[in-house]
This record gives sequence, C-alpha cells and structure tokens, in this order.
Amino acid sequence: MNDYSGIAVQEAWSLPTADTARGHQALWWSVGPAGELVVMLVHRRYLERIPYIKGWLGWRLRGPFTGELVTITGQGERRLMVEDVQVRPSHLALLPESRFLLVSGRTFRSETDGLWTPNAMVFSASGTPESEFCVGDDIPALITDRHGGIWTAYGDEGIYGGHPESGAGLAGWDTEGRATWAPGDRLPAYPLEGCTAATEGDRVWLVWYSGSGSGTFLTRITPSTGEVTSYPSPVPDPDGFAVRGSRAVLTRRDHNQRTVELTRAELDGSTWTVTDRRRLDVPGRVVLRCGQGRDGILWLRTGDTWLCIEA
Repeated sequence: MNDYSGIAVQEAWSLPTADTARGHQALWWSVGPAGELVVMLVHRRYLERIPYIKGWLGWRLRGPFTGELVTITGQGERRLMVEDVQVRPSHLALLPESRFLLVSGRTFRSETDGLWTPNAMVFSASGTPESEFCVGDDIPALITDRHGGIWTAYGDEGIYGGHPESGAGLAGWDTEGRATWAPGDRLPAYPLEGCTAATEGDRVWLVWYSGSGSGTFLTRITPSTGEVTSYPSPVPDPDGFAVRGSRAVLTRRDHNQRTVELTRAELDGSTWTVTDRRRLDVPGRVVLRCGQGRDGILWLRTGDTWLCIEA
C-alpha cells in the first residue's frame, strides 16, 4: 500500500519496462469477476498514432494484428499470444472458463441485407476465435458478469442511430449475441451517454447520463430477476464507480492529467450522500475508459499503471 493524500491505494500492476523496450503498447484492459486484471499488448508495427487523441486511446490499428494477452493475479502473470485478430477492439472483457471477449465500439448496417455487422468476438482460453456477433453501436461502457452475461451502455450516436438495442441506452447480452435484457420503461429518464460500469456479486451497475437535464444515474440490475433500481449519482459523469453494500467510490478524471477527483458516498434509503471528496495525485495521465468496478474495488488506469481503491 502507498499513501495517496491519506487514501489507501494499492498499485496493482504497471507495464514492465521490458515490454516498452520491445515496442509494445498496453491497449484494451478489463478486470474479471475474480479480480484478475487482463491487458492486451500490441506491438507498434500494427499501430499508428492519432496525434489529436491523448493517451493509449490515440493508438489506431493499421489492420489485423497479433496481440499478447497478459493476465495478472496474486500468483503472478500469464501471457497468451492471440494471432491474426480481425476485429478492431474498443473493449476487452473476461468470460467464464478463461475465455475472453473483444468488442469494437462501432458497427454499421449493411446496405445489401440490412443487417448490423458483427463487432464482438469470443475467444477460447487458447486464443482461438469461437464466435462473432453484434452487441449494438457506439459503446462507451461494457462489462461482463460472473456468469458470462455482457452488459452495455451506449452513446448518443448509437441511441439515435437506428440499432434497436442501442436505442434503449442500456442492454444485456449472452455470448451467442442474443439480447437478454432491456430497460423498457424502468429508467427515470431517457439515456444519452454511458459513463462506466461495475459489478457487485451477481448484480450489475451501469452508469449513464440523460440529455433531458435530469443528470447522471446509477442503475442496478439483478440479472436473475430483471429487477432494476436507479439512483441519482452524487457525481456527474463519473469515469469510475465501485460499490460494496451501502458504500461507493467514484472518480472523475482531469483529462490527460495526473489527477482525479475521488468521491466517497453512502446510500441512505434512496439517496447516495457524499461523505468525502478530494483530489488524488496518480502515477500516470488519465484519459477515457479509465475505471471499472468489481465487488467493491475500483480499478483505475493511470497511464500504464493500474490502481485499486476500495469502496
């Protein structure tokens, strides 16, 4: 543990200098239900830099690529070469039995048959493609639950772009590409943009904001029953959120800076009340898709260093 402005923060992993020296970039990442961190490394020969986009998101694929999937647990690292990947990912997520998922944030409708093109690919534990399907368009936030369910929150281009599930703002999927959950009329406002996501046991939290001036909401979904509960967020547009019982921690980045605003909150009935808010100095610059919550721990990416903060 290190002391970050009086907050107990664990530095979980940093990209080794040996990987940087070999020309590898740490791109997509996620945390599994068991708390395992996964990071996909890609060599620069497959990449080109977009100068106006900050941080790791500014690396763009030239075409199909070979990557190295690094899984970090308390017992050390495991590495797996994944060859000739055809999808251009925006998200990486873990599935049961050491399988994993790569998802592009965008899709489009074919002019020939009117179908939406696949943008999600499931890989076996050995890195072999198993299936591909579409999980909607314009996906700023995606997470998987411990049973392999896929949960997505959409952006405005997806919500207003004609895709049926994206149009609802939030969705749940299985690994065959079937939509398993939709919010219906159970949200307090109409979504405009997804922010981040978390899991807490068997429950899933999707964080989003509305274009109606209603603000940001924390929506809790119980997949086994379909129960949905939404709360006004104590923080507008957070990048990271984790919850344990009646306690939560949320972060907002200072874009491309080495600082975040960290907020702690407690649930009192139907209201999340702020109990502490402070500025936190972090090891690296913070950009989009920097946070993910798992069972009360917020994983925060700061440059090429990952931190753990408990709710």
